[in-house]
Amino acid sequence: MQCAKCGAELPEGAESCPACGERAADSRSGEATQRGFATARRPVVYAGFWIRAAAYLLDSVLLAAALTPFLLPIVRNNHADSSLQQMLQFYGSWTRQSIAFTLLIHLTEWLYSATMESSAWQATVGKRIFGLRVADAEGRRLTFLRATARHFGKYLSSFLFLGFILVAFTEKRQGLHDLIAGTFVLKRV
Repeated sequence: MQCAKCGAELPEGAESCPACGERAADSRSGEATQRGFATARRPVVYAGFWIRAAAYLLDSVLLAAALTPFLLPIVRNNHADSSLQQMLQFYGSWTRQSIAFTLLIHLTEWLYSATMESSAWQATVGKRIFGLRVADAEGRRLTFLRATARHFGKYLSSFLFLGFILVAFTEKRQGLHDLIAGTFVLKRV
């Protein structure tokens, strides 16, 4: 039997799902609870390249909106004119402020993605909106360490964009970062 909430395989006689904690069938009746366990296997649908790209774009916009009030004053302190050209020039200037700016952005991205993907949601806000979740090979929630490995694997995936392109060509729609961390991005059916 499989958990209807997270899809994990259930041990015989389990009262709740070991992966997500969803309650199992009532032991007297043997029937599944309203939100509980499915007796038939749900098909596993792996998320493709474009839906994952859209979720990533949405997450990027959300992070940019959240960080702008904190980072804009840093840029303005270094340049009177805060045009896009001046901001890009600041970002690539290799000053202490621009390095701190870059580190803050990467730290925020890491904590956001690793924390959200290892949470009960199993997804960032963008993935959740698109009905996606990140899981290990058994369909379970990621640990923070595995979510961290997945996040930093994205740096390798971004090299010439080839690691992300793998999503379109692998059987289980895994990018290089997914292969490194042993993760899958699943689509809700």
